[in-house]
Amino acid sequence: MRTPEQVRWDFVQQWLDKAHKDLQAATILCNGNLGDYDNVGFHAQQAAEKFIKALLVRYQVELLKTHSIAVLRQLITQVDQGLAAQLAIADALTHYGVEFRYPGDFAPLSYDQGVQALQLAAQTRDLILTHLQSYLSAGRPDDATSAQGP
Repeated sequence: MRTPEQVRWDFVQQWLDKAHKDLQAATILCNGNLGDYDNVGFHAQQAAEKFIKALLVRYQVELLKTHSIAVLRQLITQVDQGLAAQLAIADALTHYGVEFRYPGDFAPLSYDQGVQALQLAAQTRDLILTHLQSYLSAGRPDDATSAQGP
């Protein structure tokens, strides 16, 4: 049976894995010859959102069901106000998570806008992973009951 710390560790890893996959998808799409780059923006937003949620899970901050980076950043102030301020760069990604998913009045994303979205997501990743470095470097917590033996 997993300890609460192991459950949290595993959940953080799952969020990070999903975030990395979204960033990888955005990169692949950005390198494609597409008519528009809306999907790059979408996956960049999803990556940033999931990196932030991994951090919130690590500190056991209750997650909100939102795609708003700004709202999620406000939750980070409970953990680190400086980091929350640094992550303001990712706020621009929020509208790619909802508005660009559906037909409407928005002009399609250009290649340059797709590249910018990808860069913002990568910067978000770097800030989050730097903050989580010591936690991640320590590895998955040991199971105290198995360490004690029978």
